[in-house]
Amino acid sequence: MSPPAVPPASAADPLNPLDRQAVERFRADLTALAERAGATPLDRIALAVSGGADSMAMLVLARAAFPGQVIAATVDHGLRPEAADEVALVATACAALDVPHAKLRPLTPIAGSSVQKQAREARYTALTAWMSRERVPLLLTAHHADDQAETLLMRLNRASGTPGLSGIRAVRRSGECLILRPLLRWRRHELRAVIGGTGLGWVEDPSNTDQRHDRTRYRAFLAGQSLLSAGSIAAAAAHLQEAEDALDALTDGFWDERWDDSTARLQVHALPREIVRRLLRRAIAAVRSAEQVTQPRFSASSNVEALLYALNLGHSGTQGGVMATPDGEIWHFRPAPPRRSL
Repeated sequence: MSPPAVPPASAADPLNPLDRQAVERFRADLTALAERAGATPLDRIALAVSGGADSMAMLVLARAAFPGQVIAATVDHGLRPEAADEVALVATACAALDVPHAKLRPLTPIAGSSVQKQAREARYTALTAWMSRERVPLLLTAHHADDQAETLLMRLNRASGTPGLSGIRAVRRSGECLILRPLLRWRRHELRAVIGGTGLGWVEDPSNTDQRHDRTRYRAFLAGQSLLSAGSIAAAAAHLQEAEDALDALTDGFWDERWDDSTARLQVHALPREIVRRLLRRAIAAVRSAEQVTQPRFSASSNVEALLYALNLGHSGTQGGVMATPDGEIWHFRPAPPRRSL
């Protein structure tokens, strides 16, 4: 099923001045991304709209490209009093565009350290719960090429591996929710031009100029120099995503060949170190799942270098509540014994 044609503008349409080429570009980008993710046909589409220029541009582009198929939500994290006005701005814009809009709040208050990380987790939790109620499986976020460039530079500076250097993923699953980022090839200035031509307005997030945040400093660095191109950096991240996908596919094949689920054994003979690293993470995750190990925390991106080093030297090691013991090039896994109390 092909996407609907972009309707002609009319004098009464708030999108009358919108660049129709931009709408066609957005429609093509989202359609291609949805096909890649196996999410076609595009029946109903949920948008995460904060009120910033990027998400407001996504709102008008999506509404114009897929009329009658879009709903939107804004999350008020309860961290700033100005957030209520930002939600109201989005609600007013959605009313003008005839897009259903919902105001969401985190299920539990955000407090303590790592506020930005907590806010991100709470935001996606609230959005996925809303999508479930609305029976909409697809969520769009407005991450763009400049966001991607900032992310890649930050992760380069942390000596991240290929998964981290893949940057912001164009396609990501969160439970039953499929998250797509159709603007990763769009520059920030292009999106501002889109929303600036509509007269709908937007808000500036004060955290975007707060030098306490790493991203803000990297954003200022990119803006203050001419040697590095944010668009080229974002394109490099896309190439790295393709390499990451290829490595994942190779790892899938070796996992089927080398992992014995009944004995929790992994054969690592004559494998590249990166593949062994990925298989090691999978083995830990498999034992944790089978044995219902929940503590300490462990994820697919956890750093396993210390354990990998020990195993290659012939020593046992523990990570994520799982003990790994080498027997030559066959590694055995089991839940780690409880620590002795003093």
